[in-house]
Amino acid sequence: MTVQQNKSIEERTQKAIDFFEQGYNCSQSVLMAYADLYGIDQETATKFASSFGGGMGRLREVCGAVSGMFMVLGLHYPATDVTDKKAKIINYEAVQRTAKEFKEELGSYICADLLKIKRQPEEVTPSERNARYYALRPCSRCVAIAAEITGEEIFNSNTSTQANNI
Repeated sequence: MTVQQNKSIEERTQKAIDFFEQGYNCSQSVLMAYADLYGIDQETATKFASSFGGGMGRLREVCGAVSGMFMVLGLHYPATDVTDKKAKIINYEAVQRTAKEFKEELGSYICADLLKIKRQPEEVTPSERNARYYALRPCSRCVAIAAEITGEEIFNSNTSTQANNI
């Protein structure tokens, strides 16, 4: 990886953390940090990812930061032709590779496990974002790790048709 790519990953990781700390959900934060690479504006990115925070609408399933990472991978490794099995395999390989890396770093990619709570839907009202929220939850770290893994994957890939555009 070049110094330029490393700097870009660091900047995008910080951008994702900043988005999260501004109040965007974990999924939005990761997707927004990379959306410009694929011609997607911030408002559209926030709309795409809005339902995936809190482990998919506070269901506490797959971590929203991981879902945001997967959305970027879908843009980077698109599988749009239903007859293109190779594209789907490339996409799924990237998803499994990055999920494994996230899980190795944090122990899980399930929101409830990361928060050390029961895996069940919670009240739909989002938690109040305040100093206590950030002190008790690993979410900022999850966003940072997902954003970093995303950058490493997309800037180091050679198989994507999109990779040549970055």
